[in-house]
Amino acid sequence: MGWSEALREIEPLEDATFAPTLVEAMERAALSRAPRGPLRFSTPTFKEYETSELSGCAKGSFPAFSITGSACALDCEHCRTEILKPMIPALRPEDFDRRVRDMIALRGLSGFLLSGGSDKRNEIRYERFYPVIEGLKRDFPHLKIAVHSALTDRARARAMEAAGVDTVMMDVIGAEETIRDVYHLDRRVEDFEETLAALCETSMEVVPHVVIGLHFGRILGEARALDMIARHPVHSLVFVVIMPFYARPGTFETPDANEVGRIFLEGRARIADRDVLLGCARPAGMHKRIVDAYAVMAGLDGLAFPAEGAVEVARMIGRPFTQQMACCSMKETADGTIEGRGRIAACAA
Repeated sequence: MGWSEALREIEPLEDATFAPTLVEAMERAALSRAPRGPLRFSTPTFKEYETSELSGCAKGSFPAFSITGSACALDCEHCRTEILKPMIPALRPEDFDRRVRDMIALRGLSGFLLSGGSDKRNEIRYERFYPVIEGLKRDFPHLKIAVHSALTDRARARAMEAAGVDTVMMDVIGAEETIRDVYHLDRRVEDFEETLAALCETSMEVVPHVVIGLHFGRILGEARALDMIARHPVHSLVFVVIMPFYARPGTFETPDANEVGRIFLEGRARIADRDVLLGCARPAGMHKRIVDAYAVMAGLDGLAFPAEGAVEVARMIGRPFTQQMACCSMKETADGTIEGRGRIAACAA
């Protein structure tokens, strides 16, 4: 039975519409691709999560902090600061330090994401938090720290590395129109590649993100973004899909799920020797079920908060899988990863 026929047997996908030619292309690509490791289903504790196939964990073992609270100078069209609001405010370094140490003691914190709103140059000034990061890494060497860098330069990339950051993430935008009209930003596409180059000169794991449909739901610049990423020794690539419900009504459309799937397949081919992942952000409902099925079939290495049916698609194509509680950009150790056999228990009682 081919993949197109097998998809019809998966109950959560029985009302889904897939592009047969795309599914066939993914099946052919899988036959010619070198075997990959287990697929990682990431359920970090940024939010509550549970499906019939996977459960989340309420321990708060990998939270997200924002050094600006919900404030951002850009007020981008797609976000309007909404992405920052669920994060834990960390406005003062001393309060941030105390909060993290309390969470380590009380909740067994394994790591965290540090983010924040950008200034008008799409830069985030983390410098006053670096002494805290240094102290945390000194006292808790196991702690894994991920940072969203925004745009930066070589000196600040080295300072981030020296503080002890493990993983650094940035959005890579491949269209000048998107930088201007969506981000309200007077920067060049080349500025994003220069940031990528600066980060890749450090020892940090560099994980660029590509937001599919960032230009008001249209596909514009994603291919150029992949070109830039392919030129640099990144650790891995994360795709996310624009979520129009954050935007002003009528300004964004939802990207076609089949176009999203084609970009997954292209990204897998372009970044063939490194992990390609699907991150937290993407539209909900049936669109998410279809997109997540495409992500599994395209050979991606991980999905955050997978939709109903994703586990069954992994079984359908014979892909082993694991579950981890950390951000999808980071791999947990073997002790922190739970193998997927039947229903997965997400965390210890």
